[in-house]
Formats: sequence, C-alpha cells, structure tokens
Amino acid sequence: MMHEKPVQNLLTSRAEAIHSAQLSDSQLKSVLAVKNLSFSWPTSSFRIGITDLNVKTDEHWLLEGPSGSGKSTLLQLLGGVLLPQRGEVSFLGQNWAALSAAQRDQHRADHVGFIFQQFNLIPYLSALDNVLLPCRFSPMRRQAAESNGTLMDEARRLLAALGLGTQDLQSRRAVSLSVGQQQRVAAARALIGKPSLVLADEPTSALDVDNRDAFLELLFSEAHSAKTAIVLVSHDTSLRPYFEQHLSLEGGLC
Repeated sequence: MMHEKPVQNLLTSRAEAIHSAQLSDSQLKSVLAVKNLSFSWPTSSFRIGITDLNVKTDEHWLLEGPSGSGKSTLLQLLGGVLLPQRGEVSFLGQNWAALSAAQRDQHRADHVGFIFQQFNLIPYLSALDNVLLPCRFSPMRRQAAESNGTLMDEARRLLAALGLGTQDLQSRRAVSLSVGQQQRVAAARALIGKPSLVLADEPTSALDVDNRDAFLELLFSEAHSAKTAIVLVSHDTSLRPYFEQHLSLEGGLC
C-alpha cells in the first residue's frame, strides 16, 4: 500500500516551492519539445510514437509503461543518443538531428544529467569522484558547479543533501556502497553543474516505499533549487501522484 502522508508532504512542499518562485507559464522555458516522433528497431514491429510532448523548466514528468514498452529507448531519443526516424526532438531549442554526433555529445554533456537503472557508477572510484565525472567532460557544468565555491565543495554538498554527508561514505569506492547509497551517488552525479534536464530510468525500482519516498523528496528538492526539469520513466503506476505531468507509454504510443 502506498504511504499517503509522504506523498502529500512531497506534493505540498512542491506546490509551495512553485508558488514562492512565482513562475508563470510564460516564464517557464521549454526545455524539451517532441513533435510527431516515430522510432522502431529494424528487427522489431514494435514502434514508439509520441505526437506531442513539451517539458518546461522545473517540471517533473513521469512516463509510465510496462516492461517492453520502449521506456529506455525513449529516454535515449529524448537525450539525443538515438535519433527518430520521423518527427523531431528539440532540446533547449536545438533539434538533435541538426547536430553532428560530436555536437550532440557536447550538448548532452553540458545540459543533461542521466540516472541509469543500474546506476552505471565507476566501481573503483569513490562516491565523490563519481559525482565529479560530468564536470570533466563539460567546462560549462564545472563553471556552474563552481559558482558558489569549489567544485569539490559542490560535490560534497550534493552528496550531503542526498543523505551521504560523512567523509567515510563519500570516500568509499562505489562498489562497496549499498544499492540505496549508489542510487544517491548517481543522482548527485546527474545534478552536479545544474543541468537543464535530468533523465531517469527506473531509478526507484530497487527501493522499498519508505526509501523511495525519501529519495524522490531529496531529488525533487535539489532539482528545484537548480530549476532542473526531470523526466522519469517507470513501470510503477503508484509513482503518478508524485508528478505534475505524466504520459502512458502503453503499447509504445502516446
């Protein structure tokens, strides 16, 4: 059974944050725009199709669907890792298909954070060093991370905000951390440098309800402070109350 109180707390704090920021629809910048997207793999008859999707600054979107509905593939399309066969995916006003592969890589490194289902941490690096990785590939994110101090200070602050505040935990190799701790390291890595968008692939699938609620509250709080939009895909329909916006990917179409 879903815990109603944590959900209500999340929704209440989220509404208060938006109200205090006084962001009108006209002030919310379009981060991600999808028009008439169509994609299928050559060896499969399954097709992903999205007619219209518009994600704005600081919005939280849930894209839900069962296993095999193309959720992970869709995240790759939204992040410019894959290109649609038809239609258009524009990120920060730039059509991914109009960029070269190298330009897409840099645009993604500068503006997108990923939380992978298996976290994809470097096992022999410490939690802290894993968080720092995106800033090695993006001077823009490094500069943003250093806006209020050193890069190391910001990485430590993010880990602490996500419940990993001790030096012992931050210095441990990723392989020695629990699943919940690895998940929080992955979230901090995605958020460092204030990216415009975080794409999250089933990030709560290995967590019980209490830990899931705590993780989402921390993730949303940090994303809101950076005005970062979140698009999260999951098979778990009980996540719906946490999100202002959601789409069903049942059958691969929405």
